[in-house]
Amino acid sequence: MKGWLKVALMTTAVLAIGGCSVNPVTGKSQLSIISPQQEIAIGEKNYSPSRQSQGGDYYLDPALQTYISGVGKKLAAVSDRPNLPYEFVVLNNRVPNAWALPGGKIAINTGLLVLLDDEAQLAAVLGHEIVHAAARHGATQMTSGTLANIGMVAVGAAVQGQPGEQLYGMASQMGAAAWMAKYGRDDELESDYYGMAYMAKAGYEVRGAVELQETFVELSKSRQTDFLSGLFASHPPSVQRVEANKLRVADFTPGKRYRQRYQAAIAQLIKDAPAYAAEKRAIKALADNQPSLAIKHLDRAVALQPAEAQFWLLRGQAWTMLDNHSNAEKSYSTAIGKNNQIYSPYLARGILRYEQGDKSAAKVDLTQSYKLLPTAKASYYLGELALDNKEYQQANGYFQQAAQDRGELGNQSREKIQQVNLQLRPQSFLAFSQAVSNKGALLVSVVNTSPRAMRSIILQISGPADQSGYASAKTINITKDLQPGQQVTINTGLSYFLPNQQAVGYRIVAQSAKLID
Repeated sequence: MKGWLKVALMTTAVLAIGGCSVNPVTGKSQLSIISPQQEIAIGEKNYSPSRQSQGGDYYLDPALQTYISGVGKKLAAVSDRPNLPYEFVVLNNRVPNAWALPGGKIAINTGLLVLLDDEAQLAAVLGHEIVHAAARHGATQMTSGTLANIGMVAVGAAVQGQPGEQLYGMASQMGAAAWMAKYGRDDELESDYYGMAYMAKAGYEVRGAVELQETFVELSKSRQTDFLSGLFASHPPSVQRVEANKLRVADFTPGKRYRQRYQAAIAQLIKDAPAYAAEKRAIKALADNQPSLAIKHLDRAVALQPAEAQFWLLRGQAWTMLDNHSNAEKSYSTAIGKNNQIYSPYLARGILRYEQGDKSAAKVDLTQSYKLLPTAKASYYLGELALDNKEYQQANGYFQQAAQDRGELGNQSREKIQQVNLQLRPQSFLAFSQAVSNKGALLVSVVNTSPRAMRSIILQISGPADQSGYASAKTINITKDLQPGQQVTINTGLSYFLPNQQAVGYRIVAQSAKLID
């Protein structure tokens, strides 16, 4: 099919499946292949793994979670989609960032909270994210990403009569990156504009939004790594946005700031700031391959805030680098004791136990880590454990997931898949070639390309039908054992020529084979 025709068909299918929808905030038309119901389902599906992968929920001060949720719900109630199943959570992450998943699942990092001055500025952040959810920016972002990678999937979905199902599946599988990627300029201005309106409706001083943007513009000039990898990556600040927001302020009456209330809410974060500063120095020491120095910094961090699981996880990494596996395991266990709802200490302890030969305990940890967040590392080691137990189907599933990793772990996983395939489908490692005897009979050469010897090889050989409708077919049992690299040639007894004397290519399939132990 010609390229232009593929594009035309794909475009037609996409429009039939999703078409234009109405932006619930602006009332304008926008292209979306994701329905509101699917949008909510995608957000719910990805909320927990997105939080797990970014540090997990902040747990040292439950009152802070309650406070943030209260402010968020106050703003959501005055939004253009007040009936979305909004959720607001604080993440235990020092990178300044905030994000919204489709359907109203919103998170803000501790690293951003400590930079805000009052509740009005907090409302500016949350109001902005609420607009992203209410205006379905995530759905349109996924639509753009899906269309860029969709190929003929849209055509297939249309032909099969399952409107949107494959596209929705593809969009869902794109994960958080689809909506946490850099928003377009229009989406950002839209979220600023209507976010300020939500602030005003909830009684907040909208100048807090302008102050926030001014602060971010100044910080972006310093090009701090934390900001470049966090908030600025998905919400790039600009002088143009600041100026537009300044003009917008005049449209609203003055509101409340609630500085004292906000400062009281983040008091624990402020108190723990020296501990997190020590953690930052420890992370740098680990990156510089200085585990002993990292432990000194972590001693300081733990002394200031002993309940922070992340400090103990880092201690475990440092002790692992020093080959002190006993101390490393104790540190990982302590981290789990401090917070048993985050995947990373289970994963670290599981890998340590696996490498120390305690595979039974390793499986328990890795399974729990995988349950909380199915990472490539957990998948790989669970695949290894399944392979050790000759659970080949299960091993294949784990290695297939781990193979999605783009680094060395992915390469190792693909090699493991070959090992598993050898056990599950040894016949797939047989290679064939055809020849013709001097009497016109079909000769088939079979080569064992695997590293293992095989026996009980069964071939199915078939040819196309001739003009009379007759098709040659035969089952061949190879009784000879084939060693790795060995070749055997068989006279199949089938004629290589049809009655019209035209040569034909036969189809050869290895139905089964057994490995020799």
